[in-house]
Amino acid sequence: MKLYDLTQPIGVSTPPWPTFKPFELKYFKRLSTERVNGQIVTTPNHIGTHLDSERHFWTAGRDIASIPMKELFGEGVVVDLSDVMGDYDIYDSKMIEERIEVKEGDILIINTGYHKYSWDQPEADEERYFMKHPGPNMEFANWVMKKKLKWIGVDCGAADHPMNTVCRKLRPDLAKEAEKHLGDSLDNIFSHKDSRQFMHTKLFPEGIIHAENLGGEINKLSNKRLMIGFFPWKGVDMEASIGRCVAFEKE
Repeated sequence: MKLYDLTQPIGVSTPPWPTFKPFELKYFKRLSTERVNGQIVTTPNHIGTHLDSERHFWTAGRDIASIPMKELFGEGVVVDLSDVMGDYDIYDSKMIEERIEVKEGDILIINTGYHKYSWDQPEADEERYFMKHPGPNMEFANWVMKKKLKWIGVDCGAADHPMNTVCRKLRPDLAKEAEKHLGDSLDNIFSHKDSRQFMHTKLFPEGIIHAENLGGEINKLSNKRLMIGFFPWKGVDMEASIGRCVAFEKE
């Protein structure tokens, strides 16, 4: 069995989701005086490779600890859209199914190519990573529900399009840039009554959650079917959790 780590490293330089507090790491014991090293970590949940639970956008939803491991591990696919995705682009289900068969109940990992702009990469670009990455349309969300996917993973800052998140209000200058690129107003593009962050608000009540900020060895798995797992903390009352995402391929 060959393992592929799809996790981004995390440290004090890792940027959190915009407006969230940063990751902090400090020593409270040192070998020189206490004869042992001890550290304290203070972190938001939405930083680095992490899994959102239903509780993140749904008060009655399950916390991280309530999600059975059998729902976080299983057969799935890694689809590579990186050759057709650019700043602000939108993808749909057709683009996925043109490249690989997605079965009912699969785990779906999407390689948009934007992990190359992650903080730890040679082409690191925090603005492009969070504010300009590609995202799905409403048709994609409806398709996900029809397929009854277990969960979804993306290699960028959010499973939703950045201009369908708080990023639009934070950067009105980039919102105008996105409208110019897409050839339509964002109000028209995201005009459905359920449009607001629909990958969160529409899918979480259906039990379909997602992992964000994937990366690692994702480029080695372009358009492959294999076993995939996400391993978060067993966090009671946690609405999200940092974790490791791993793909397993039979040799």
